[in-house]
Amino acid sequence: MVRLRISSGRTGSHYMAERAASGIGLSRLSNGLFVAPYMLLVFGLLFAPLVLGIWLAFQDYDMLGGWAGGVGLENFENLLDDKIFRGTVRNTIKFVLMTTPAFVALGLFLALALNNSLRRSAILRAIFFGSSVLSVTIVTLIWRLVYLPDRGLLADILSLVSLPSVDLITSQTWALPAIAIVTVWWIIGLPMTLFLAGLQQIPPELYEAAALDNASRWRTLTSITLPSIRRTIIVVAVIEVILQFQLFGQALLITGGGPDNTTRPMVQFIYEAGFRDLQLGFAAAASQVLFALMLIAALAQMWAGRRREG
Repeated sequence: MVRLRISSGRTGSHYMAERAASGIGLSRLSNGLFVAPYMLLVFGLLFAPLVLGIWLAFQDYDMLGGWAGGVGLENFENLLDDKIFRGTVRNTIKFVLMTTPAFVALGLFLALALNNSLRRSAILRAIFFGSSVLSVTIVTLIWRLVYLPDRGLLADILSLVSLPSVDLITSQTWALPAIAIVTVWWIIGLPMTLFLAGLQQIPPELYEAAALDNASRWRTLTSITLPSIRRTIIVVAVIEVILQFQLFGQALLITGGGPDNTTRPMVQFIYEAGFRDLQLGFAAAASQVLFALMLIAALAQMWAGRRREG
């Protein structure tokens, strides 16, 4: 048998292996070229602003006066001394604690109730998800009409049960919960959809086996459904924590941050410091505090979820 050799002395099998390896390398390079535009956008819209924001947090930068040099931790020290900023941190954390459990519990309840092929369930799924496509301006306009004292829908409902009307928007106690109700009504469709996707991945054989064992609905829920969608619950909780820390439009359009700054969130403080007072360094420092809180809360949710899995 004649053995094929290349002029360099390599065997044919070695030559073909090298050609295949070079082909794989070219294929990876071409794949990388397809990804390159996306990576450029990620770098330009995510990583570069993040790095610039961190740098600005340690600078004295005014939009009118320009850069006046580095100030170290002075911006963060001024934040700690700012009573309004400390109040916005409390308001934002309270809002997250109000809305995130509601999104998880109510979203799961709706998904369990509508996880079937009935036509009315499909219509209800569309209705619940439909509100999430509305803009924040439309949503706040609707709810400002609902909250109108003496003339709004809420006042009419209270009058039916012989209760006096309450002006929630101007109440220091109820203004923030009122905004939380608006937010839950607005975007409950997203966690509901995520839970529906998780429920539909559960093998039906598990429910058939539970039915053969005469398991109750509660036992089926706690022993099959909830353990099967545990990761979905964690994902929904993390997503909602991140989203609700970014409260801005609802508070700005419904209460403007009042009464007496009891509904002013951190994002509104950052917006006003940067674009009203033109103090970019101060606003960047506040944004880094917000980023740190979001990161800590998300990591805590993930850690707690993994501990429960273990």
